[in-house]
Amino acid sequence: MNDKIIRKIADDLHLSSRSVENTLELLKEGCTIPFIARYRKERTGTLDEVQIAAINDLNDKLTELEKRKETIVKTITEQGKMTPELERRIAECEDADTLEDIYLPYKPKRRTKAQVAREQGLEPLATIIMIGREANPDDVARRYVKGDVKTADDALKGAQYIIAEMVSEDERSRQTVRRAFEREAVITSKVVKAKADSEEAAKYSDYFDWSEPLKRCASHRMLAMRRGEAEGILRISITTDDGDCLYRLRRNYVRGNGKCARLQEEAVDDGYKRLLQPSIENEFAARSKEKAETEAIHVFAENLRQLLMAAPLGQRRVMGVDPGFRTGCKVVCLDAQGNLLHYEAIYPHQPLAKTAQAAEAVERMVELYGIEAIAIGNGTASRETAAFMKTLKFNHTVRQFVVSEDGASVYSASKIAREEFPDKDVTVRGAVSIGRRLMDPLAELVKIDPKSIGVGQYQHDVDQSKLKKTLDLTVESCVNSVGVNLNTASQHLLTYVSGLGPTLAKNIVEYRRQNGAFTNRNQLKKVPRLGPAAFEQCAGFLRIPESANPLDNSAVHPESYKIVEQMAHDNGCTVKQLMQDKDLRAKIELKRYVTDNVGMPTLTDIMKELEKPGLDPRSQIEEFEFAAGINTIDDLNIGMELPGIVTNITNFGAFVDIGVHQDGLVHISQLANRYVSDPNEVVKLHQHVMVKVVEIDKKRKRISLTMKGM
Repeated sequence: MNDKIIRKIADDLHLSSRSVENTLELLKEGCTIPFIARYRKERTGTLDEVQIAAINDLNDKLTELEKRKETIVKTITEQGKMTPELERRIAECEDADTLEDIYLPYKPKRRTKAQVAREQGLEPLATIIMIGREANPDDVARRYVKGDVKTADDALKGAQYIIAEMVSEDERSRQTVRRAFEREAVITSKVVKAKADSEEAAKYSDYFDWSEPLKRCASHRMLAMRRGEAEGILRISITTDDGDCLYRLRRNYVRGNGKCARLQEEAVDDGYKRLLQPSIENEFAARSKEKAETEAIHVFAENLRQLLMAAPLGQRRVMGVDPGFRTGCKVVCLDAQGNLLHYEAIYPHQPLAKTAQAAEAVERMVELYGIEAIAIGNGTASRETAAFMKTLKFNHTVRQFVVSEDGASVYSASKIAREEFPDKDVTVRGAVSIGRRLMDPLAELVKIDPKSIGVGQYQHDVDQSKLKKTLDLTVESCVNSVGVNLNTASQHLLTYVSGLGPTLAKNIVEYRRQNGAFTNRNQLKKVPRLGPAAFEQCAGFLRIPESANPLDNSAVHPESYKIVEQMAHDNGCTVKQLMQDKDLRAKIELKRYVTDNVGMPTLTDIMKELEKPGLDPRSQIEEFEFAAGINTIDDLNIGMELPGIVTNITNFGAFVDIGVHQDGLVHISQLANRYVSDPNEVVKLHQHVMVKVVEIDKKRKRISLTMKGM
C-alpha cells in the first residue's frame, strides 16, 4: 500500500494515518462501506460511511494521479529529455493541473504552426529574438530564408509562432493566467439570435443576457446555462481581464525596447490570445461544470436518501389507487405482505361520473379485503379522488394517504414489474407500486432507476457514471441502515444488501422458494455460491423475525453472538431474557468483554441493539390533507396560507405540492426569517409545511411561496 497516498488522504481529510490505512485494507479485502462503518469500528477509529466513502474516492483519485505520473515519466524518458530535476518535480507533484503543466512542453501534439516553424529550422532564430540582443533582427532573419521560408518576414513570423507556443506552455505563464481566472473570471451567457424567439428558448430567458463572477455562479445556474448551450440556444464564455494578464506576461518575457522587444511582445500577445487564454478558459469551463455536477449529484443523493428513508406505514392491508378522469381510477387491494389480491377500475369523475357505482365498489373492496389504509397517487385527478374517498363510509377506521407517483410508470413498464405481474397491464402494476410505496417506500423504490424518481436537479446533465455510483451507494446505505427481512424481501431489495448483488440475491430467493422460509442466519451458508466472505458481509443486515434465536432479528452480527451469550451466562439468564430485561442489562460491565478484536464501540452498539433489537430508524408516518376548495392554479390568490408537502429540494430552494397539480417554489431566501445556506437545514423531503402564496404566474405555471413567519 502506498504510504505517500495514505499520508495525503489523512492530511486532506484530517484523519489519522492508521484509520486511513486500515480502512483501505478493509476495502481492498472486499468489505462494503456499510459493513466497515457498522462492524469494524475498532479498526477504522469509528469512521462513519461518509468518511469511509471519502477515503475510497480520494484513494481512487490519487491512485489515478500516480498512474498518470508513470505514463508521463515513461513518455518523457522515451524522448530522451528526462532529467533528475524533472523526475523529482513529477514525483512530488500533488495537483493534476500542475502535473499537466509540467508535461505540456513534452506532450506529443498535432502539427502546430510552431511545429512547422521548427521543421523549417527557425528555432535558433526564436532563441535569438528571445535573448533580445540583436539591434536589427531582420538581418538575422534573412539567413533563414530558404525552402518554404520565402522572406525575412516569413522567418520572423515562424519564430514568433515558436515563442508564442513556448509562452503558452510555460508553467509560469499558465499559473499567472490561472490565478487571474481564479480571482476574477466572469461567466457570460448570450442568446443565439436565431433562436431568441423560439418556443424552446423561452425557458432560458433569464440567461439571454447574463453575466456574473464565476466563483459566485450557483450550480443550478451553471447547469442551466450549459444545458442551454448544449441545445444551441445560448452561447457561454468565461473571461478575465485580458489587459492585466497581458501586462503580467509581457513583464515576464519582454526584454529591452528595440525591434526584438516588439517581436517578443507580439508573440506573447499571440500566445495568450490564440493558445493560452482558450486553454485556461476550457480548463475553468470543465472545472466549474464538474463542481456544479458534484453539487447537483450531492443534492440528488440527499433527496434520494430522504425519500428512501420516508416513514413506512408497515405491514397493513392497503388499497392502492392510480387516479384518472377519462380512463378511470385503477384500484388494487394488497395483503399485508404487498401481494396483489384484487384489482378493478372505477369511474367516480367526469366524463363518465359513475359515482354511486364507484362508491359501492370501494366500500365493498374495503370490507371484503379488510383494507386498513388507502394510498392515492398524487398525479392527475388526485385531489378529486381523495375528496371522493372522504365521502365514503366504512365499518372500520381506514386511513388515507397521498403518495408520490414519481417513477411509477417507469416501474410498471420495467422488466422487474413484468416478472412480478406477467399477466397484468401497466396500469395495474402502477397502482400496486403506489400501494406498496405506502407500506414500505424503501422496499418499493429500490426497484426504480433513481433518476426516474423525480427528486433530482439536472440529473440528466451530469456525469452519468458518477451519478450512478453515488446513487447506488446511497441506496445501499439506506437498505443496510434499515435492515432487510430475509424471508419477505424481494430479489431486487436483496441486491443492495451488503455483500450480495444480483446473483446471490437471486440464489437466496430461489433457495427460499425451494426450501421454505429461513429459520436462522446460518442457513444462509447453504445458499449456492454464498461463501464465508459474503456471509460475513451480509448476515448482520438480514433479519429473521421468526428465528428461535432473537439475535437473528437484530443488527448484532453472528460473529458477536458468543459475546452476548457470555453476557447472558454471566447474568444467569438466557439471551432472550437479557434482551427483555432492562435491569439485567444494567448489571453488565462492558469492560469485562473487551478483547484484542472487540472494543468499546462494538460493545456499545451491541447494548443498543439488545435494548431495541431491529429498530427501524425511519420515523412514523403522518396523515395529511390539502386545503379544501383549492384544486387548480386558478383557485389561488396572493396571500393565501396553505398546507403543503415538500416534493423536491434543490440548492436554490424547495418545491412544495399545495394540491393544484403544479408545485410551488419556496426560494431559499423565503425558507426562514434568517440566512439559510442549505435548504436541508430547514426542510426535509415529504415534510408537511405551511406556506403563503406570494406570486402567481399562470402563463408560465409558476407559483412562488414563502415560509417566513409561518
